[in-house]
Amino acid sequence: MNAFTYEEQELMSIYDPGTREGLIANLEEMRGYLEPDEDELRELTDSALEKLRGISDAEYEQLELMPDFED
Repeated sequence: MNAFTYEEQELMSIYDPGTREGLIANLEEMRGYLEPDEDELRELTDSALEKLRGISDAEYEQLELMPDFED
């Protein structure tokens, strides 16, 4: 499994509905609203999507996608 970066995990925790397919759908939808100058967020989203598509639902279930609001 490709390891997700801290930034990818934080992004995924915001859009995670509880299923891998749902998370992919939410990230794809959010990506459609990005402005042309939001290259960094687009790249982060694309990287997370690529990794999510490459893992199984069982591997997704092992991810701890809890937002860290203490930072």
